[in-house]
Amino acid sequence: MQNNESLIVDAVIAWVDGNDPKHRQKMENYIENKSSINSKAVRMRFDQVNEIEYSVKSILKYAKFVRNIYIVTDNQTPDFLKDKEKAKKEYPTVFIIDHKAIFEGFQQYLPTFNCFPIESLLYKIPNISEHFLYLNDDFFFLRESKVSDFFIDGKPIIRGFWTKFYEDIWYKKLQKNIYKILGKNTKENVWGFKKGQQNIAKILGFKKYVRLDHTIAPLRVSTYDNYYKEYPEILELNVKHRFRHPEQYTNQSLSNHLEILNNTYVLKNDFQLVYFQNYKKPFWWLKSKLKQANKDQNKLFLCMQSLDQCPDEKLKYIKNWLQNKYD
Repeated sequence: MQNNESLIVDAVIAWVDGNDPKHRQKMENYIENKSSINSKAVRMRFDQVNEIEYSVKSILKYAKFVRNIYIVTDNQTPDFLKDKEKAKKEYPTVFIIDHKAIFEGFQQYLPTFNCFPIESLLYKIPNISEHFLYLNDDFFFLRESKVSDFFIDGKPIIRGFWTKFYEDIWYKKLQKNIYKILGKNTKENVWGFKKGQQNIAKILGFKKYVRLDHTIAPLRVSTYDNYYKEYPEILELNVKHRFRHPEQYTNQSLSNHLEILNNTYVLKNDFQLVYFQNYKKPFWWLKSKLKQANKDQNKLFLCMQSLDQCPDEKLKYIKNWLQNKYD
């Protein structure tokens, strides 16, 4: 038996500043449809409102067991770390990792504008701990957490539940047929968060899959290293696309299903998540949900997806809330 609290655990955040003119210019050099660079679908994946500062602060405040925090970027630095002397003093355990440091052997696929190649290579971060947490820059810890919220006896806790593939769900079959009649894209032709999870479960031979949500993922370096050494073509499948492609898979789902195959996991049917995506709802609803997030002791995680799409007045309120909670 392994002492949970003695585990060395790092945290990794993949981050991009899509507002950076240099980044936009770089993307324009590769994107086929230049006009789509300003579309809502693209901006939602790349734009940010400096929420990463509070993501980092939430780890430092509520996940004190984390040894180092690695921010993986493409030659960029978040605003709160740009003063190097101040950053060294106030954030001595936070490190910037450039894409080049993890894309050794895959440099031909850089630059990339796709989180999946990056996520597939996080295990190659120099000196990263065997056990690590992966989170997006819009993920936050809500309250004090322990190693045992993520790993038990060294085994990752998978938060999710077993569910059917799309083709085995009757209303998804109906939707697919209707889409074909209408000439619309079906799920086979577009990438989706759940579709990416199903893709890898099928590759691994599962008949169902464990569905994830937008929570912090506990992962192990050796799980990726062992699998990719044996199946390098599966790694290249995810790494080679500069932009999202329907054949790609969700990397956290790869880890989870490998752990399931090896019986080195603990399944928890509770995401312990407070999730925001729609900022069109009334102001009172938003305030109430944040108030409840603070009160509900079972909720460990907060995800505020696409904050850049939030109306100014609500965004000001949310950023004040984040500041009050984490500063």
